[in-house]
Amino acid sequence: MATVAFHTLGCKVNHYETEAIWNFFKENGYERVDFDRKSDVYVINTCTVTNTGDKKSRQTIRRAIRKNPDAVICVTGCYAQTSPGEIMEIPGVDVVVGTKDRKKMLDYIEQYKEDRQPINGVTNIMKTREFEEMDVPAFTDRTRASLKIQEGCNNFCTFCIIPWARGLLRSRKPEDVLVQAQQLVDAGYKEIVLTGIHTAGYGEDMKEYNFAKLLRELESNVVGLKRIRISSIEASQITDEVIEVLDQSEKIVRHLHIPLQSGSDTVLKRMRRKYTSAFYKEKVEKIRKALPGLAITSDVIVGFPGETEEEFMETYNFIRDIGYSELHVFPYSMRTGTPAARMDNQIEDDVKNNRVHRLIELSNQLAKEYASQYEGEVLEMIPEEHSKEDSNSNIYVGYTDNYLKVKLEATEDMIGKIVKVKITKAGYPYNEGQFVRVMEEENEVVSLTS
Repeated sequence: MATVAFHTLGCKVNHYETEAIWNFFKENGYERVDFDRKSDVYVINTCTVTNTGDKKSRQTIRRAIRKNPDAVICVTGCYAQTSPGEIMEIPGVDVVVGTKDRKKMLDYIEQYKEDRQPINGVTNIMKTREFEEMDVPAFTDRTRASLKIQEGCNNFCTFCIIPWARGLLRSRKPEDVLVQAQQLVDAGYKEIVLTGIHTAGYGEDMKEYNFAKLLRELESNVVGLKRIRISSIEASQITDEVIEVLDQSEKIVRHLHIPLQSGSDTVLKRMRRKYTSAFYKEKVEKIRKALPGLAITSDVIVGFPGETEEEFMETYNFIRDIGYSELHVFPYSMRTGTPAARMDNQIEDDVKNNRVHRLIELSNQLAKEYASQYEGEVLEMIPEEHSKEDSNSNIYVGYTDNYLKVKLEATEDMIGKIVKVKITKAGYPYNEGQFVRVMEEENEVVSLTS
């Protein structure tokens, strides 16, 4: 039996797509082995969001070639889409496929075996208008299932290469989303994470259908689904209709990731973001009314070209005002091929690093403040895995509906189930919890602590 090994770099969408590609291989009789083992085929799913993503992708490709020089080396993903020529120049690469036509990889492998000529299967992504159906009925290693609902982005922010790697926005057919959501629930997943390149842009390319309608249909039509998590939503996509859905929903969790990137209007303008800080704040206030206790996480870029100390402080103060439950802070990184990389006034690394540290300190403080509101409260969580730091004990780690990371004493059979947990000690990055009971399917209560 032929073997295949996968390595995924980058985001949740890439992880989802690796699972989908594995499905194609599985249907064709392949066995999956660990990437560090010798395999007949290696598939490297690459990332290009930063120049470092490119570099790591190249290193991983070379690692596979060293593992088994006779293997068929296939490269796919965003870096493959934007720079197929660079990848084809690496001696030992056999097949390159971009961010579409992933199914063809298997045909290309057969073709390569016959005529031993490297194959470049990358085509112009900007002309693609159809969402590529890639089903994942179950995941190999996660208790939360991702469900990819859209592809591509129309925003063209000045720091970002992704529209060139993923193409323009296109949505998956609602009926296909619902079918796959049901498959995932039937496979035992209690929570589904809706994901995409510009997730809540879902439906912008459709008539008479939008993201809010999809959320409503998932809630009412998928039998047995307990939790819906939205991986990311732009402030401009938080329409009154979406807020109404969040307000009425029983299943959408109290956590939203709303990328900010900067709290300074002048920087937002240079980034070509589609909102002002006042607009963003107004959306957050509305959404908090609909979902009391909402955890809001965000992404911030510091040291964008031309960012002055005053502009940075505008961001710092804005973040403090909003009161996020956690931040992902990134120093601006020049991405070759984007307008921001050609801007004047690039910021020195030491200034960037200083600002990153100040924001991380603020983020840690905000995270502790948010978590502390829940000390002594009973929340719902899904244990996901054995704690790596406490591997000898029966400590498990997972997330509550409002995205607090909790450690608690539990048993193997609780993984993937929704359990009630009392937060005994709030903290960051971990909260400590005490198991109360498992939530039963029919809402019957079985208490395991007497």
